[in-house]
Amino acid sequence: MTSAEQVAEAAPEPDLRATGDRIEVLLEASSAGGRVARERAEELVRLVVDLYGAGLERLLEIVHESGRLDDELLGRLAADDLVASLLAVHGLHPYDVETRVAGALEGVRPYLGSHGGDVEFLGITEDGVVRLRMLGSCDGCPSSSVTLTLAVETAIQAAAPEVSGIAVEEPPATAGGPVIPVTALRSRLDATPPASSWRTVDGLGALAAGQLGAFTVAGMPVVGVRVGPDLYAYRDGCPVCGGSLADGVLGRRLGGSAADPVLRCAHCSAHFDVRRAGRGLDDTEAHLQPVPLLVRDGVVALAVEGAGVA
Repeated sequence: MTSAEQVAEAAPEPDLRATGDRIEVLLEASSAGGRVARERAEELVRLVVDLYGAGLERLLEIVHESGRLDDELLGRLAADDLVASLLAVHGLHPYDVETRVAGALEGVRPYLGSHGGDVEFLGITEDGVVRLRMLGSCDGCPSSSVTLTLAVETAIQAAAPEVSGIAVEEPPATAGGPVIPVTALRSRLDATPPASSWRTVDGLGALAAGQLGAFTVAGMPVVGVRVGPDLYAYRDGCPVCGGSLADGVLGRRLGGSAADPVLRCAHCSAHFDVRRAGRGLDDTEAHLQPVPLLVRDGVVALAVEGAGVA
């Protein structure tokens, strides 16, 4: 391996959100020099963005003219977060907005499923608003609004930053059971949400099926559980006795299967449903506190409120 290859391999990938925030900070700082200094700084940013956008567009043209811009290459470009985000910013993404939004929703469905919920993609309005309908049987799940804000909304914005908003519509009346109340969803969406960020968690993705592990994310103790191919995360703390769940025991519900696991607190023996948002199973309203979780390209990230930029 050459020294150049070694340097390229060792270079860390940039944190796009942190970079964007840093640009904003620098622009704000330039305001200290007056309006003219601020306008010059903004013009500089626009010129640099336009320059790189033109370069990316020409690069794609060259690849296309060479006959190498096939479906496989387009898929690889779209799967790379850094490249895909740059292409989206310049209107060059190989997939349209609806395709990207639909793909983002598919990525968060396992997490929604852990709350007994689902999401229906209804389309995008002419002014760029994504229309959704939240479905499922959360039965008053306390984290349904957090699911919308931190999982669904974040996934959509990452895949399609050009969308102008998200609208949640009232589900139709059915006899199939309760649905996630739209009032709960809207109350969270319309309120000013606390600052949050997605933090990667080393080791969480390595849990074996049926294994529980303790982790600390931005100073917050968390327990992670793998059930088959699915991962779940909860704040570490039994809502009944306050003890740590790190020493908890995973078992199966009486008469249930291994795919229907129960987490038992080692201190007070309280039981909680792992797959369904940590509901209490001992005739109590006590429930675990789920932490929104996303898996992208094998990397596990948790949404942490008040943690600032990851």
